[in-house]
Amino acid sequence: MTDLISKGTTTCEGCGMELIARSIVKVLGKNTIILTPPSCSAILTGFGDQTCWKIPSFQSNLENIAAYCSGISTALEFHNRTDINVVAFAGDGGTVDIGLQALSGAIERGHRFIYICYDNEAYMNTGIQRSGSTPTGAWTTTTPGGKKETKKNIVEMLLA
Repeated sequence: MTDLISKGTTTCEGCGMELIARSIVKVLGKNTIILTPPSCSAILTGFGDQTCWKIPSFQSNLENIAAYCSGISTALEFHNRTDINVVAFAGDGGTVDIGLQALSGAIERGHRFIYICYDNEAYMNTGIQRSGSTPTGAWTTTTPGGKKETKKNIVEMLLA
């Protein structure tokens, strides 16, 4: 099977995100459209024709990756293209914080796409800032005394 992500990406050394991405496309195959928000995953998506993906990829805005996926999956359904996977690949910021509204709406409307959140428990791409997914007590650059709030349980929130 052909590797669907280029070799030599510029992801951070030791970060599991690239391995997750490689696993996603290995399982789902070439009939996949992947969307990423501005985040660590944007390193893979790149800009213009500078991308690591060897499948169709698109970088959405941070707050609305689920809305983009909803539109693409609806268009594919209209054209009876049930053979294509639409995948959102976002971090915790684009999922449990900034992207939560669009994700909630897409789930409520029953749009069909795969949403993968790689939860690294902070905004790592912008200097280890606290996110809603940061655990209680954790140190970040924006919570030097430890986070006081409870980590959001995104699974329970979406199930509700």
